[in-house]
Amino acid sequence: MNPDEVRRINREGWDRRVEEGDVWTVPVSPEEIARARGGDWAVVLTPNKPVPRDWFGEVSGRDILCLASGGGQQGPILSAAGARVTVFDASPRQLAQDETVARRDGLSLATRLGFMHDLSAFGDAVFDLIFHPVSNSYAPDIEPVWHECHRVLRPGGALLAAFMNPMVYVFDAEAEARGDLIVRHALPFADVIHRTAKDLERVIATDHTVEFSHTLESQIGGQLRAGFHLTDLYEDVDRGPPERGRSLFFPTCMATRAVKG
Repeated sequence: MNPDEVRRINREGWDRRVEEGDVWTVPVSPEEIARARGGDWAVVLTPNKPVPRDWFGEVSGRDILCLASGGGQQGPILSAAGARVTVFDASPRQLAQDETVARRDGLSLATRLGFMHDLSAFGDAVFDLIFHPVSNSYAPDIEPVWHECHRVLRPGGALLAAFMNPMVYVFDAEAEARGDLIVRHALPFADVIHRTAKDLERVIATDHTVEFSHTLESQIGGQLRAGFHLTDLYEDVDRGPPERGRSLFFPTCMATRAVKG
C-alpha cells in the first residue's frame, strides 16, 4: 500500500472516530475553558498523566502548534490559557471539533488541514512550542516529522511529543482483546505490510485506521538527528484499569521534551 493510500485511510478513519465518539474526539467543556482562562489547566500527551507545567514555561502570548492534535481538547485549553494556537490535523472532522469549541467559547484559534510530515504551510522559525500527542503511529515514516518540527520552531523552542512503546505491537490483537498476551509479530511492525489481506481488511473495518510501530531509534534518535536536545521523558500506560492487559506489565507509551538549540 502506498503512503497516499495510508494517509487517505487514516484521514477517513479519524473522521469515522469522530462520528463514533472516540475518547480523543470529544471536546472539552465550557467549564474547563473557564478554568483555563483563570490559570487552572492541564493537558495530556498520553492517556493519563498531565504534562508537567514546567515543560511549557510561559504559555501566554506564545505561538503554539498543536500537531496532529485535533479533537477540541488540547488546542482550546492552551488557547484559553493565553497562547496563540494553531491546530494542525489530517482529519477535517477532528479540526471541526476545535472550531466548534472556539466559536462556543470565543477563542482565537486557527486550524490547518494537513499531514504531520509536511508543514510547508508554515515558514521557518514561526512557533515557540509544538504539542504533539501520541499520533505518529499513523505515519509511515517519522523522520520527516522531526525535521519539519525542528524547521518551524524558533531557536530555544520546545517539542513536546508522545508516542507508543514499540512493544505494544508484538502482541496478537485478537488474543489481547480476550485478555491474553500472545507474542505474534516481529518489530518494527506495520499493519499494511505484516498482516494478510483478510486480516488488514478486518483491522480497517473495526479500527478504521492502520498503524506503524516505529523504533525507539527513530522516535528518540530521530529527534536528536533532527537537531533537538532531549531534556526530559516520562512513561504512561493505557487508559483504564492498570490491573489488566499489557499495562500491568510495561508502560505502553512515553512522552519527551526536546529543545531546538
